[in-house]
Amino acid sequence: MTDAILTTTDLHKRFVTGSGLVGASTTIHAVNGVSLSVNKGETFAIVGESGCGKSTLARLLLRLLDPSEGQVVYDGQDLTKLPAAAMRKLRSQMQFIFQDPFSSLNPRMTVEAIVGEPLLIHTKLNRKQRREKVADLLRKVGLRPDYADRYPHEFSGGQRQRICVARALASGPKLLIGDEPVSALDVSVQAQIVNLLEDLKDDFGLTLIIIAHDLSVIRHMADRVAVMYLGEVVELATTEELFQSPRHPYTRALLTAIPVPMPGGRGPMAALGGDIPSPANPPAGCKFHTRCPHATDICKTTHPALDTNGKHQTACHHWQDLPAMGSDAVATAPRSAATEARFALYRDAASKAAAQ
Repeated sequence: MTDAILTTTDLHKRFVTGSGLVGASTTIHAVNGVSLSVNKGETFAIVGESGCGKSTLARLLLRLLDPSEGQVVYDGQDLTKLPAAAMRKLRSQMQFIFQDPFSSLNPRMTVEAIVGEPLLIHTKLNRKQRREKVADLLRKVGLRPDYADRYPHEFSGGQRQRICVARALASGPKLLIGDEPVSALDVSVQAQIVNLLEDLKDDFGLTLIIIAHDLSVIRHMADRVAVMYLGEVVELATTEELFQSPRHPYTRALLTAIPVPMPGGRGPMAALGGDIPSPANPPAGCKFHTRCPHATDICKTTHPALDTNGKHQTACHHWQDLPAMGSDAVATAPRSAATEARFALYRDAASKAAAQ
């Protein structure tokens, strides 16, 4: 798992708002100089608070948005330079699971039409073959084939997200990006979808990029994690390293915010003070310095570059001087025995549904 399937170089995205007729236009700096490399076959997570730019970055990766600057290379091809026809052909290899399973499905289309649309666009299968393929995909995501004749409003949130997953798999992609694919679902249903994605990754040989703000979900499924703050990557590491030895103060704050199932199961949490600065007027120096308890004068004037030496990368002037986090500050146990049993139960239920 050393070959990169997707890389970005100094990626920027700026949105201009307002008329600009009398100098009233405002530039929103949504993504600022992001450089990443995603390896074939891995699950790569991008995490951060709402408004940090992670969803914008996800859309840039598939060129659902055109970058203001920078480069996105997928499997050796620069997506930013591909003409529309070539990009359309390549989209069969890259698919997207949207956050909201309610608004991302057309209420006037049946499940067969929704899941079969990528087959209609990207394959030469006839209607009978497409219907058989749709039935097979529904089985793989734990739904009954006869659901193909129903409409989205007839399903629960978890079932709708399974339909979204089936649609994303229809064209036979190599890369699958999920923009917070479980955040709109109940906690019990989240476990089902997470397990489903893990199983499908192995079955289809997928590379997954998961956008999330729930670090407990990320710990369960990701190989590496990039932490974003105000459009920038501030820490990048393997999941194990990030949870065991977080470096950046922002990462530490996110980890201490993870709920633990047992009262008193960890030490007192350090609350993250202040508000997120406006992306239209980001602060100078380190963008996190307005909320960081360890900020000094250099943080206010000098922007810290992401240290690319080694596998654990950090953009912080003082991470080496920070005290180590105690083991009671983070929920270090991946899952309790009860949680393990619940995940196993959901996995068995999904397998039985797929066999029907």
